[in-house]
Amino acid sequence: MRAVIAEDSVLLRIGLVKVLEAAGFEVVAEVGDAEALLAAVEEHRPDIAVVDVRMPPGFTDEGVRAALVIRRQWPAVAVLLLSQYVEERYAADLLSANTNGVGYLLKQRVADVEEFIDALRRVADGGTALDPQVVSQLLVRRHSDPLDRLTRREREVLELMAGGRSNAGIAEQLVVSESAVAKHINSILAKLDLPKADADHRRVLAVLRFLGVA
Repeated sequence: MRAVIAEDSVLLRIGLVKVLEAAGFEVVAEVGDAEALLAAVEEHRPDIAVVDVRMPPGFTDEGVRAALVIRRQWPAVAVLLLSQYVEERYAADLLSANTNGVGYLLKQRVADVEEFIDALRRVADGGTALDPQVVSQLLVRRHSDPLDRLTRREREVLELMAGGRSNAGIAEQLVVSESAVAKHINSILAKLDLPKADADHRRVLAVLRFLGVA
């Protein structure tokens, strides 16, 4: 897979390049600001862009805004945002634009190379990856009545769904059978009063409801 890296910290950028290349990714460009990121994506059309949330010149949300442009103009390019701190609204902004091939992780996750590469591959393959701390904060601040209908176990399943886990991954994490996970998900979809649609679409809607963007 081909990747573009946008990170203003030279040391972290070098580290990301080494980690990705060791995992078999081809890093086709490495840049330090949002403008250069957009130019690199337009030129190379990578499979995924790994983007720092805060970049020059303002160090506010330049990376997020660039990611939204990428999702609009080149929807086949997956985007994984990296942030120093938990800023869950950025995850919601990104997911509200396109639910396929998006991720939001804290930079500290890069230290666990195996987990980071697993999340990177999941996003590049069209899935999602949300940092557990982001998901936890969203769970704490949510006060939606439909979500209050969920049992503790159902909330755990939905939290893992929001993190991009498959049924098999949820089953492994919770040490239950895949059939039990499927039953929990069916119950979640029913309790959230989601419109009838194909299973994958309803699953995405459930995650968006959880994140507060649908």
